Amino acid sequence: MRVARTFRIAAWALLVYTLAVILWGALVRATGSGAGCGSHWPLCNGQVVPRDPSIETLVEYVHRVTSGLCWLGALLLPWLARRAFPSGHLARRASVAVFVLMTTEALVGAGLVLFEMVAENASVARGWWMAGHLVNTFLLLGALGLTVLAASSSSTPRPLERPGRATALLGGLVLLLLAGSSGAVAALGDTLFPPRSVVEALAADLSADAHPLVRLRLWHPLLAVAAGGYLVLVAASVGVQTRQEATRRAAVTVGAIVVVQLLLGALNVMLLAPVWMQLVHLLVADVLWLAWVRFSYLALTPANVAPDPARRGLPTRALETA
Repeated sequence: MRVARTFRIAAWALLVYTLAVILWGALVRATGSGAGCGSHWPLCNGQVVPRDPSIETLVEYVHRVTSGLCWLGALLLPWLARRAFPSGHLARRASVAVFVLMTTEALVGAGLVLFEMVAENASVARGWWMAGHLVNTFLLLGALGLTVLAASSSSTPRPLERPGRATALLGGLVLLLLAGSSGAVAALGDTLFPPRSVVEALAADLSADAHPLVRLRLWHPLLAVAAGGYLVLVAASVGVQTRQEATRRAAVTVGAIVVVQLLLGALNVMLLAPVWMQLVHLLVADVLWLAWVRFSYLALTPANVAPDPARRGLPTRALETA
C-alpha cells in the first residue's frame, strides 16, 4: 500500500511537471528561441553548459534541461509501477507507454533542432512537424492521465462491453487531436506572420496569395467548434444515462472546459495572439484533453457503464448499442 501511494504521488508529480515543461516549450516557439542552441543536440552550441548565453539560448537551454529531467522521471515510473502493482495491471502498462511517448517526444524535439525546424523557418514541413509534435504531446499526457487513474482505481475500463459508447468516446479523442494539431499550426502562423489587426488576419486567411501557414489558420476555429460541439453532445448523452455521480460530474467538467476554451480562442483572435494568451490557450487545451481521458475512463469502467432505463432517450441509444 505504501509503495502504491508513492507511485500515485510520483505519477501526479510527473504529470504536473510535464505540463509545465510543455508550456515552456510553447514559450520557446512563441519567442523564436528554438535556435538558441544552434543546430546542436543534445549539446547547446557544442557545449554542455553554454557560456555567455543570450536570452534565446537561456530559454532553449532551460527547456532542454527540464525536458531531460522529465525523461528521467518517465524512466523511473515503470520501475515504481512494477514494485507497486501486480503483473498485467493497467498502471504498469500505462507507465511503459509514458516512457515510450516521452522518448518519442524527446526525439521529435531533437528532430526540430537538427532539421532546423525552429526560429524563422516558415516552411510547410515545419507545420507538419508542429502538428506531429502536438499529437505526441497529447498522447503523452493521455498516458500520464491514464497512469494516474489506473493507480487510483480498483477497476479498469472495459470498452468491449459497450462498443458504441467506446466508439463515441474515441471519436472525441480523434477530434481533439485534429483540433489541437491545427491549433499548433495556427500558433506557428501567428508567430511567424503576426497580423496587425483582426481584419488583416481574416483577409490573409482568405487570400489565395497568403503563405500556406497563414491560410491554414482558418481551419483551427472551425475544427475547434466542431470538436467542442461533439464533446458536449457525447458528454451530455453519457451523463444523462449513467447512474454514477462521478461520471456525471466529469461530463459537466468537460462541458465547462469546452465553453471556456472556445471563449479563450475567440479572445486569442481578438487580442492578435499575444504570447501569454497562447500559453493560457494551450494549457486549457491540455486540461480539456486530460478531462476527456478521465471522462472516458469513468464512462467505460464496469461500475459506470450500466444503463439506466429511466434515463434513456435522445442520442443515448446510439451510445448504448452493443
